[in-house]
Amino acid sequence: MDLTTLIERARAQDLEAFAEITRRFQHMAFGYALSILRDLGHAEDVVQEAFVAAWFGLTRLEDPAAFPGWLRGILRHQAHRVLRRRAAETLPLAEAQDLPAESPEPEGRIERRRRAGAVLAAVTELPEPLREAVILFYVHECSQQDIATFLGLPITTVNNRLHEARARLKRRVIAMVKDALESHALPDDFAARVGRILRAREGLMEARFDPEALPGILTELTVSDETRQRAVPMQVVQRLPDGVVRAVAADAGETLAAGMAVRSEQRLARSRPTPERFQRIVRALTGTRDEPPPPPRLLESGIKVVDVMCPLAAGGTVAVAGENRSGTVVMVEELVRRLCDGTDRLSIFSMVPFPLTVPFEELWKAEGFSEGTVGAVETFYLPGEEGPWTADGLAALSGVDTVIRLSAAVRDIGIYPPVDPLTSRSQLLETPAVTAEHRDVAARGRQALALLASAPEEPPSPETATAWRRARKLQRFLSQPFVVAEPYTKLPGLYVSLREALPACRAILDGECDALPEAAFAFTGTLEDVRHAAAARRGG
Repeated sequence: MDLTTLIERARAQDLEAFAEITRRFQHMAFGYALSILRDLGHAEDVVQEAFVAAWFGLTRLEDPAAFPGWLRGILRHQAHRVLRRRAAETLPLAEAQDLPAESPEPEGRIERRRRAGAVLAAVTELPEPLREAVILFYVHECSQQDIATFLGLPITTVNNRLHEARARLKRRVIAMVKDALESHALPDDFAARVGRILRAREGLMEARFDPEALPGILTELTVSDETRQRAVPMQVVQRLPDGVVRAVAADAGETLAAGMAVRSEQRLARSRPTPERFQRIVRALTGTRDEPPPPPRLLESGIKVVDVMCPLAAGGTVAVAGENRSGTVVMVEELVRRLCDGTDRLSIFSMVPFPLTVPFEELWKAEGFSEGTVGAVETFYLPGEEGPWTADGLAALSGVDTVIRLSAAVRDIGIYPPVDPLTSRSQLLETPAVTAEHRDVAARGRQALALLASAPEEPPSPETATAWRRARKLQRFLSQPFVVAEPYTKLPGLYVSLREALPACRAILDGECDALPEAAFAFTGTLEDVRHAAAARRGG
């Protein structure tokens, strides 16, 4: 079996495959470790440690063909740790002939299995402070400084714990053999939360974790910057395939490096992005630069209130934000499902209001919502809050082409999706990407809805009563059944083209629908659907 296949099977927890990898590379590993250490006993210990680290770190190996060089890097790292703990001793390389045979005798395999089981048991029985340090040091290859950063301890305390743990274990090390790993899991949950940076640039990084302990979206990470002996807080904004998460730094100017250790804090992010930082995050995640963008084009979603009042830009960016329980995540998912099969890319930045009423993990498991990149649509999640993210502050937010704001007040009158056109906006309405008719209808619609917002229960005066009633019909016409809500509303999700929605809005504002009852406009599709609903009501 070729190496790539073996690596892929081993990543899927196939111990037989990793046993074969160990058999193929054990001589190379011993020879390499021996060339550095010149001590057979220490070389054997280092090789055992290295294969354990390789087993738990396989998900971080991007190219299976690079395994030999990657393993040598682990061996070199482990060997130099040993060198730092002792004075160098000379040993003739000729003694390499005493290395174990490729196929050990049955007695040897039994003994190795017994030793490995005893060592794993001994590690498990260590006091928790010592166990944390040992697993982070040996399994995750964290330096003493990394461990000090993650545990919030002085480095001298970390060194003392490692020294005491080694003494308790009597220099026994974890052996990589098939039967020693029957549990398929680390003996400690804390260590399973540690990953490594794969790629990094200013204010942004991608890190790989154990897929079974993948940090959640909107949760906090801590990066150990060993060189500067500090902890760098990050926020998970996206989860990618193969155990990779994308995160942004609390300070957009942070520059990190591949290989740094990262710990999942298993708590929601505490810092909220300011409008200025939000703009930097958008630039970093979309790769946008200061050069002139291509001519804008409208990206049709089939959602009336979006396409008419705050249209999306093809290849552009949109911020979706809302108040608690106004359906922010539902709106994002609806956009993803409607647009993911298209050819025009869209980057969605969702400012999720805190506190969360439903944890993200539960929402995705229960509803099957998407995350990361689905076809042409890429989604990023950031923590939102009151203040700059509400009303006019959000409408004025720069850095994205479109802002869609969902309102609890609109929700409370039974309008879904509860988009507030008065605090949503789109730059496309100021460009030739939309027609003059579109700009006129959007402006008139916003003016009508502003009148309605000033007097939601009754007309402010007899002179405005007609305009007020038309505004209520427009508001209800802009409601629409969603695909993602079908299991709850029992209504099929509707797609209404801009070609149908725009003249319908104009007809409502011009008074052509004055004779139709207000109730007929809610949760329908086209104006023709409204007329059918009105006729059905009259017939009843």
